[in-house]
Amino acid sequence: MVNKIISINEIKKIIGAIPDPEIPVISINELGILREVEFDNDECLITITPTYTACPAMQFIEEEIKDRLGEIGINNVKVKLTYSPAWTTDWINENTKQKLKNYGIAAPLHSSCNKVFQKNVMMNCPHCNSTTTELISRFGSTACKALYKCNTCKEPFEYFKCH
Repeated sequence: MVNKIISINEIKKIIGAIPDPEIPVISINELGILREVEFDNDECLITITPTYTACPAMQFIEEEIKDRLGEIGINNVKVKLTYSPAWTTDWINENTKQKLKNYGIAAPLHSSCNKVFQKNVMMNCPHCNSTTTELISRFGSTACKALYKCNTCKEPFEYFKCH
């Protein structure tokens, strides 16, 4: 049975703090994945939006949501994936972008940046802020990131692709 004493805002706070498994310095709430929390009778319905259609982190996030809610006595949980509206990097605020940079990942510029992979586009290095960088691979450790190299500090870094 659902613990009715726990508010939706408290649930959002608890599960919203779940770290993204691929970028653990930001939470699923900061990333914009957590979309909605609601109750339907005794079932807690959680809606999340993947950053990419086949994002492998979604199963882990779903399990984490169920585990965290189970810890507070909410065991009847359904996690629903929604693809509309499609996730966009516009849902990442400036504070979260700074966390990405501090972690060594260049933050997304904007969802409308359709020319990021042209050769003349310079990405700022999150390590030294240099703009003398070059694209190494359109795909980094995950499909949502690209791999760059800084020609000033010589450090490789990932860029969280905008869309």
